[in-house]
Amino acid sequence: MRLGSPWTIWFEREHYAMIERIIDKRAHDLGGGFVVGRVLPFHARRMVGPYVFFDHMGPVDLPAGIPRDLDVRPHPHIGLSTVTYLYDGALTHRDSLGFHQEILPGEVNWMTAGSGITHSERLEYARSHGATMHGIQAWVALPEEDEECDPGFWHHAGADLPEWHEKGLRGRLIAGSAEGMTAAVRVNSPQFYMHWEMDAGAARALPAEYAERAIYVARGAAHIAGQRVVAGQMAVLEPGKDVPVVAEEPSTLMALGGEPIGPRYLFWNFVSSSKERLEQAAEDWRAQRMKLPVADDAEFIPLPERTT
Repeated sequence: MRLGSPWTIWFEREHYAMIERIIDKRAHDLGGGFVVGRVLPFHARRMVGPYVFFDHMGPVDLPAGIPRDLDVRPHPHIGLSTVTYLYDGALTHRDSLGFHQEILPGEVNWMTAGSGITHSERLEYARSHGATMHGIQAWVALPEEDEECDPGFWHHAGADLPEWHEKGLRGRLIAGSAEGMTAAVRVNSPQFYMHWEMDAGAARALPAEYAERAIYVARGAAHIAGQRVVAGQMAVLEPGKDVPVVAEEPSTLMALGGEPIGPRYLFWNFVSSSKERLEQAAEDWRAQRMKLPVADDAEFIPLPERTT
């Protein structure tokens, strides 16, 4: 095939058109010096399906004896579910419902805030033993009819999360339904969330099952719809087409998306379809009316000042 031929130009246009935009992660300090890469929300793309927030943690090597300032201290949520997923390391979850759960690589902590919950995520294992921390935390906005549901927490591992193998690829469905599989995680709207480990040269397609989809490269590099996407970048995909993906080198990819649920407002850790509800949640936290996590109630993070 001659470079620059009409066929080549058509092919490249067709495949590049499958990507709506590329979003680069931006450094964000969680408040105590633990810096993550924030991908969503982005000013030009607030959500992908119901996924309204996406943080890439690490990879970072933490020595034993790290200060508690690096922990994610007790904080509140409303109107969303948090999804914590690790590649390496461990986190200790405590919440205001009384759940205390260590999360390990390949497992899922799914916490639905609904009408309101508080939780902390501590680096207790790393503090005792040292660890490489690497993972993703995503937020899934709840449909309007579920925004004020009762809060809850669920931990899933093993057979709860369907796994499959293809040539050069190991996949895991973290949440939702895709390609004939359904994870045991209870979701509130049509969606999917996948982890792919790809060898160099491995290839597959992401089917056009949902209206909104994205692929994030957490490690390595891949050609998505013919365009090179590297670690720390999310490719937001156009709807209606299967999208080819080829790993350039050993790579970790996350595929996610679902059906849109309408716009959402965000302030700090609160998500809602109503600005008035955000104000109420902020005032509840400011007045210390929200119960802190059981066995982790000695710290209180003041409400941040609005920047806009």
